[in-house]
Amino acid sequence: MEDLILGIDIGGTKTAVVAGSRQGHIKWKKKFPTLPERGFDTFFNELITAIEEGLNDGFGRTVALSVSVGGPLDVFLGILYSPPNLKGWQDIHLKELLSKRFSLPTYVEHDGNAGALAELYLGAGRGFQNIVFLTMGTGFGAGIIANGELYRGTSFTAGEIGHVRIAEDGPLCYGKRGSLEGFASGTGIALLAEMMFPGKWGSAVSLASLYEDWRAGSNEAREVFDRAAFYIGRGFAMIADILNPERIILGGLGIRIADAFLDKACEVMASEALPESVRVCEIVPAKLGERIGDVASLCAAFDQGNLFLETVNE
Repeated sequence: MEDLILGIDIGGTKTAVVAGSRQGHIKWKKKFPTLPERGFDTFFNELITAIEEGLNDGFGRTVALSVSVGGPLDVFLGILYSPPNLKGWQDIHLKELLSKRFSLPTYVEHDGNAGALAELYLGAGRGFQNIVFLTMGTGFGAGIIANGELYRGTSFTAGEIGHVRIAEDGPLCYGKRGSLEGFASGTGIALLAEMMFPGKWGSAVSLASLYEDWRAGSNEAREVFDRAAFYIGRGFAMIADILNPERIILGGLGIRIADAFLDKACEVMASEALPESVRVCEIVPAKLGERIGDVASLCAAFDQGNLFLETVNE
């Protein structure tokens, strides 16, 4: 039977459990709303049910569990420290809970790092030594590959770029106003729309409806995305100047709605960053596209467990 890894992708909006091969091929998938506000215990019970389904899928022999989840967290101990999009999940010993429940090797990784690894192994980062992957989802984080190796930092918080204050004011995200997450995440851009045009879309505005209005020619929606693009471009410039990567790879919004912000963001980057940094840095969407979350969920095991099996001539 084929060796499989059970990948768990825990996001602020949805959670997915997948069974994937050591080459990154997804054989089975189940997803459900995360709903972190209902509390971790209720969520964990639903997660256990999904994992048990995956273990009994019949596609192969499960050799490890692999988790991708937002930080801050202790990667190797697998402890969550109340990630901003999983509010209230404080001191959750996720790795211990899973490994004891299923008696399988269990690996946990920051979702930004996992995305960077996925693109390094199988996506737009293949063949490059210095890349930065940006999650650009419900939240905003980064994964850094430096000289071909994942860089986590001293306390595993390297890449928490969404927390950086990039403006004096802005949507309240990641614990403060003016953070990059407030301008560059799905949550932040929706809040920005309400801040700029109170009442036009209502407090429950979705990014999807805002994007549809932009596509339909709404001047207000265009102003919102232009404002977001300005600060996203500043974020790109900061990354280019500090880390000097060959590629900045975009997940989430960069895959789905890049036409609403990317050109302007790149113009801002070019005007803000050092010319030499800009010259060598490409901004590209994740090559794995909408598959990236599924593949990334396998990457803690690929990296920490050395379980990746590269196919010949892929």
